[in-house]
Amino acid sequence: MTPAARLSRSGPTRLATYFHVHLVSDSTGETLNAMAKAVTARFDGVIPIEHIYALVRSPKQMERVLEEAAQAPGVVLHTIVDRDLREQLEEGCRRLDMPQIGALDPLVGALSRYLGAALSTRVGAQHALDHDYFNRIAALDFAMAHDDGQGATEELEGADVVLCGVSRTSKTPTCIYLAHRGIRAANVPLVPGQEDGERLTALRNPLVVGLSVSPDRLVQIRRNRLDGLNASRASDYVDHEAVREETVKARRAFERRGWPVIDVTRRSVEETAAAILNLLSQKRSRGLATTW
Repeated sequence: MTPAARLSRSGPTRLATYFHVHLVSDSTGETLNAMAKAVTARFDGVIPIEHIYALVRSPKQMERVLEEAAQAPGVVLHTIVDRDLREQLEEGCRRLDMPQIGALDPLVGALSRYLGAALSTRVGAQHALDHDYFNRIAALDFAMAHDDGQGATEELEGADVVLCGVSRTSKTPTCIYLAHRGIRAANVPLVPGQEDGERLTALRNPLVVGLSVSPDRLVQIRRNRLDGLNASRASDYVDHEAVREETVKARRAFERRGWPVIDVTRRSVEETAAAILNLLSQKRSRGLATTW
């Protein structure tokens, strides 16, 4: 019996389809892993069983990859640059009757034809210790040092963006994600009776963005957070009426100060970060929009 799911005879419910996918990279494998997740996410009810082989740079390592792939037949995705290793992988997949796909080949081929430029055969070229790399590390350090309102207000002038919002609006993970894109991001929480974001109005250089969320969703997130900590449920923290008032006040404060506002109720961290990057681009070029 194949691992593919079958429709139930007793009803229309479709079980998940599992399949093996072998991700073979001569570098860290991050690009390949992200591509595989993006593609499989397009299929409902499809769950890949991932076998990851990173830093494959010798024939002996490739032999091990093929041996393990033979034990779990499926699909092979790769980003192998070295010509000899590619041939070894392709020949091995032919023997095993397994499809193999060079994940970057269509894009690389199209750009090569357009640019008329020779291809680099340098392994891991995208991970070079260049200016961009060190800028990302510095941005990550900045985000950690200015998380949750840490640091003096004047230090925030060094930020590209400052996120402001009530507790549990994904401020910290969004800052970390932006840091990996080389953006210096800080965040300041709005705390009822303590911090209302007024100190951020004096900032001149960074883009200040307000993050909002629906009260119902926020109560759910906060309750899950407390359950995970085995903590008692503080009434105001998860009380629907108190949370509604908290979010309304936050939204009004953002609008009063002319800050752009992003509703994160149904957004992933990646989507929120993408909206912020668009706002940054607008700020640097055509001016700043007040909503997104």
